[in-house]
Amino acid sequence: MKSGKYVKASAIDAKVNILFTCVGRRVALVQTFRRAAEKLGLSCMTVGTDVNPLSPALYICDRSVVTLPVTAQGYMAELLSVIKKNKIDLVIPTIDPELGILARHREEIEALGARVMISSSRVIDICQDKRLAYHFMKEHHFDTPWTAEISEVRADKLKYPVFLKPWDGSASRSNACARDRDELKTLSKTIPNCIVQEFISGQEYTCDVYVDFSGKVRCVVPRRRLEIRSGEVSKSQTVKMPKMMEACRRLVEHLGAGPGVVTLQCFLTDRNDIRFIEINPRFGGGVPLSIQAGADFPRWILSEWMSKKPRITFDGWRDSLYMLRYDEAVWVSASRMARITGQ
Repeated sequence: MKSGKYVKASAIDAKVNILFTCVGRRVALVQTFRRAAEKLGLSCMTVGTDVNPLSPALYICDRSVVTLPVTAQGYMAELLSVIKKNKIDLVIPTIDPELGILARHREEIEALGARVMISSSRVIDICQDKRLAYHFMKEHHFDTPWTAEISEVRADKLKYPVFLKPWDGSASRSNACARDRDELKTLSKTIPNCIVQEFISGQEYTCDVYVDFSGKVRCVVPRRRLEIRSGEVSKSQTVKMPKMMEACRRLVEHLGAGPGVVTLQCFLTDRNDIRFIEINPRFGGGVPLSIQAGADFPRWILSEWMSKKPRITFDGWRDSLYMLRYDEAVWVSASRMARITGQ
């Protein structure tokens, strides 16, 4: 029975209600949790929320709610109402802008009996401010490109090209490369909260890191980024690289991120150096590849929610599995659209 502060589910619980916030295009993620629940003998109800009534994953979920934008004053009250009404057990965040909000309201969410898969406010503040992330990584001796605010640099002293991005940006929005002083001057004026980074050449990787409910890193899956579309990977390959996997483990444990999946981005340079560029304390868009390769994050999360101890091997997943994405449609009737949008 769910009353008061969040309590662990027992192995005899036969049903789980999962809320995916800002669910957007995360159809595959919703489906992997459904399959994981089925494997564990759980009846699973999925609830999706999003500000956009045309978000495909809304119509994959069993129940759907169109909400206010995450930045709106009434968003959290609306979300708490959804959690209470649907007797939610697990909350799965999917985008960066909501992470800080959910972390600040963790106690209110847990008071309704739900477990939210999110890091602490301290961790999220570091991850979402690229200036803080840079200083954290330097302080703990993780290799990362030199970073400074645009107001702190002298254009005539820089080695070009340099990389420009917002210090609070996500999904590669407003990122740009300046090849000389003139481009730096022009482009930096178009990028809000602009920072300057050393330009790195090499192969880019995204690493999915699973942190269990006790805060221990249990598995790391590096994915080689082969093709990107609108900031999200569309073609990728799993790569067993012990040096990179161990570096990711150490970084996440130093940071104290989790529980759940933490997504790291890094480059493997031509000199075989691993240089970290991003830390995102949430499921990444390309995580279905890692899950398909055998790192069954949804099953592990649900097992731990049931107070079971999943058997996890740090490198127990398939090497060199490729993901080649393509467009697929969700078909929605006018009547269902009207029920969800209220129009």
